[in-house]
Amino acid sequence: MTADVRASATRPASSEDGRLTRHSFSFGPHYDPANLGFGPLVSHNDDLLDPGAGYPDHPHTGLEIVTWVLEGALVHTDSARPGASHVLPAGRAQVLSAGTGIRHSEVADPASGRCRFVQAWLTPTATGGAPSYVLGEAPAPGEGLVEVVGGDGLPIGTAGARLLVARLAPGSSVVLPDDPTQHLFAATGAVTLDGLTLGAGDAVRLTDEPGRAVTATEATELLVWSFAALAG
Repeated sequence: MTADVRASATRPASSEDGRLTRHSFSFGPHYDPANLGFGPLVSHNDDLLDPGAGYPDHPHTGLEIVTWVLEGALVHTDSARPGASHVLPAGRAQVLSAGTGIRHSEVADPASGRCRFVQAWLTPTATGGAPSYVLGEAPAPGEGLVEVVGGDGLPIGTAGARLLVARLAPGSSVVLPDDPTQHLFAATGAVTLDGLTLGAGDAVRLTDEPGRAVTATEATELLVWSFAALAG
């Protein structure tokens, strides 16, 4: 049983062209051979964009790319639907399955001010599929942990992977799933977990620690990646 805490202050950061990105795993010039991923999760970036800033059109292959918007709104375009775009407001998820290859862009909607979002990359269970894109609605506050990707949420091509989100009032608690591998991220606020404290931007990687209770000490938005089994 392990609980590996990763404090926000220890994560490498990239700053360029109106964006600040904090990386949870080895990424680009921040190469760390001891931190290449956690199960199928190979990237977990926390991005803050100025209005109109972001990531222009670029390619991906062989990844499941999940985005959850925390603040503002994000404008998404991709090569599967030339000329079309989607605006993702705060509290909305999208899943982009890169498959055999897709190009996409993610830019902060200028009309909505700055944008903060978390984007995770996961290895798919099978490769070579056609690219796809799906959007989902926000879970209602006060419902505890809600599956937004995997399970009853948006479909994802990584078997056994689920993203659950909880919006917790101070003093409220949720019980984590029974899956053996979980990645908790306190996007805002602060929580406690069996004597551990996570502040805003902190994460913990849990192995063989199912069913633990998490309690908010202030208003918190909690993101939990839960995996039925390790993959990769």
